Amino acid sequence: MPKQNIKHALYAPLAPPTQERPYRLDTDEKIVRPYVARASVAPSVEQPQGTPSFAQKYPDYSVMQQHCIYWDRDQDGVIWPYDTWVGFRDLGFNFIFSFLAVIVIHAALSLPSRLAVSWIPDPCFRIYLASIHKDKHGSDSGIFDTEGRFIPSKFEDMWAKYTSVPNGSASPAENLKNTMTYRQLWNFMRGNRVAMDPFGWIASFLEWSAAFLLLQKDGLLHKEDVRMLLDGSMFFKVKSERESKGWNQGFGLGGDGFIGEKRSLPFSI
Repeated sequence: MPKQNIKHALYAPLAPPTQERPYRLDTDEKIVRPYVARASVAPSVEQPQGTPSFAQKYPDYSVMQQHCIYWDRDQDGVIWPYDTWVGFRDLGFNFIFSFLAVIVIHAALSLPSRLAVSWIPDPCFRIYLASIHKDKHGSDSGIFDTEGRFIPSKFEDMWAKYTSVPNGSASPAENLKNTMTYRQLWNFMRGNRVAMDPFGWIASFLEWSAAFLLLQKDGLLHKEDVRMLLDGSMFFKVKSERESKGWNQGFGLGGDGFIGEKRSLPFSI
């Protein structure tokens, strides 16, 4: 068998993005078969078991369902617009942001999840958790597969492609960072765009921008925060901390009166 040229296997000289956005090559040293999608746990290199307590609490739900279960407050499998409103308010987002989020999310995501239940559109614009995988859109990260499972290698490659500094070596692992600036996040969103998909472009922009607004600290989005956001446990963490010591990440568009990490108002809005 002839030896494979690993350099040419990883990137093609006439296709610059293949060198600019390298894959992570050591993921399987920490995660068993990282290319196999996980149904109910979201592992990473740093957290090979995902969020154990959360996954054990919701073992019968897919990771995409776990991502959304925070919004299903009474756990009846249906997310009402009011549930979304309360969910955003509990996360600290202000009135205007929460109101717009309800309109955009339910207008866009209700029908696809409804079609798995009935051909008749839901007059209340409810979202159905059992068929939430139908709300997967184009131009996304690919971290969730079409059935709502979590693909660890895709999550790791998100950081390898957009935070590492390609140096021509076989592995970019030594250059990896576990934080991402908004510029890097923007490059990530741009890099995942596919042709003729304006809905996917807009949805991706809104989702990741909202994530940055909620989670950034010192202008950086942290990898573990994103992983917990994707498996849904982060929403419960933010809500819990707001009810106790307060949540001091994110920007001042939230309802806790923070600008950056400093409280600028003595009350919530």
